[in-house]
Amino acid sequence: MGKFEIPYDNKKSWKYRFFEILPGTLAWTALSLPFILAIVNVELAVILMIGYLILWFVKAVALNMRSVQGWRLFEEHTAVDWEELTEDLIERDKNNYYPKWHRQNLARIDKEPNGIDSEQIIHAVIIATYNETKETLIPTLEAVKNSKGDPKKIILMLAYEERGGEAAIAQNKKILDKYKGVFMHTEAVMHPKGVKGEVIGKGPNITYTGRRLQEIVEEKDIDPLHVLVTTLDADNRPHERYFSCLNYVYSVCHDPLYMSFQPIPMFTNNIWDAPAPMRVIATGNSYWMLIQGLRQHMLRNFSAHAQPLASLIETDFWSNRTIVEDGHQFWRSYFTFNGKHEVVPIFLPIYQDAVLADGYKRTLKAQFIQLRRWAWGSSDIAYVAKYGFMTKNKIPKTDVIFKFLRLLEGHFSWATAPLILAFGALIPWIFHQKDFIANQLPQVASRIQTIAMLGILITLYLSFKILPPKPLRYKKHRTVMMVLQWGLLPITTIFYSSMAALYSQTRLMFGKYMGKFDVTEKAVKTEKGTVTSHKED
Repeated sequence: MGKFEIPYDNKKSWKYRFFEILPGTLAWTALSLPFILAIVNVELAVILMIGYLILWFVKAVALNMRSVQGWRLFEEHTAVDWEELTEDLIERDKNNYYPKWHRQNLARIDKEPNGIDSEQIIHAVIIATYNETKETLIPTLEAVKNSKGDPKKIILMLAYEERGGEAAIAQNKKILDKYKGVFMHTEAVMHPKGVKGEVIGKGPNITYTGRRLQEIVEEKDIDPLHVLVTTLDADNRPHERYFSCLNYVYSVCHDPLYMSFQPIPMFTNNIWDAPAPMRVIATGNSYWMLIQGLRQHMLRNFSAHAQPLASLIETDFWSNRTIVEDGHQFWRSYFTFNGKHEVVPIFLPIYQDAVLADGYKRTLKAQFIQLRRWAWGSSDIAYVAKYGFMTKNKIPKTDVIFKFLRLLEGHFSWATAPLILAFGALIPWIFHQKDFIANQLPQVASRIQTIAMLGILITLYLSFKILPPKPLRYKKHRTVMMVLQWGLLPITTIFYSSMAALYSQTRLMFGKYMGKFDVTEKAVKTEKGTVTSHKED
């Protein structure tokens, strides 16, 4: 069992509970404050609201600039011949033209070798599945199979659940039989149900398979530091050069044991099929991760990510006690290695599904279920406080403090910013309709927000750049809807993003823990228009 585990519910101290209660308390206090100030001191309420609007206006401008920068880097990296650059790490063909950053990498590893031989790197791919249909799972397997590079340097592991039922178990074994002999090693590993002390979710599943992977690597006498483990959900389809890019970046990185690698999730597999609100959310999430790639100090593991097997062994793989094992893995690694851990962005996409269930109402519900699960990452605030402040460690306190504050601020803004920006300027006017300042505030806020909303034009332009080809079953009017859908942005931000975060933080306040991975219902549309329902774990 790893040293840095989340305490069991009945083992949490009052200090731990304090930090679990903190994010929800701050969120509800911030949402109540405009009402309190409007009653007590309307002038102060107006001043603070204008200051808040200006702050977010500056943030909006910065985020729009970052999205353009991120997209340019994304285009550049998807066009790079990563196989050729990796070969040049050995051949050193100085007569060829290569990017400046490649030559800088060569100079650095010549001066400070990291011990990684690009020719010895093995990729292990763990695909987590529950009871997805073959229409979802097979395209993911094919994407791995058709990746650039040698498939004989890939170990493919299908991590499936006993609780998925007999039909799902039989299907998984049958599907994987078709890929035997294609990769270095192919194996389906069944995670048993009902293991004491585990949440019901992805973390225990991939951890169980990860331990089997360790056995395989030991049997083949492979150095775990030369094995890069990428975890995928059943609908995650890596870009054809993802493994080649990962190969190169790992070969030239410093301190490989202390690195994990984060590609860009692009929720575009079924973007044409999803309803308009889900398309807006999916596109926004894609670009948020693109922006995060440029803010490495803020970057955390999310969904599909990679980490050396040697690192995973040191951390005892992923957590069995949280439903957000991806983001939590950053903190698990951070404390295991005494703060010497960082996430390196990989500007190549892992294509994923937007939320789409069987029916419009069920799709709306499924989207909220997914977002409230993501928002459960606020539970990491108490974890970071425990091992950063309440447990003796060798990490510089300033580093822990800044990381803790960024984590807290991120979840605080997630829950509160959309609601305050949408309604905060109206509250003083509601209580003081005859007050001149209170009457002017909504107009000032409207002007600031109108200018800030011009940034949607950038998002609109970039959203068309990432769209896959339109399916033949859709006509031209579907493209028009792709433009008009952005009018839903304020609604989706408030009723999904903010409410999902408030829901999770409020549950955490009252100790109503999510001990089960809320399965998000999804569906697949074929060219014939049929919908095959399934659930994704």
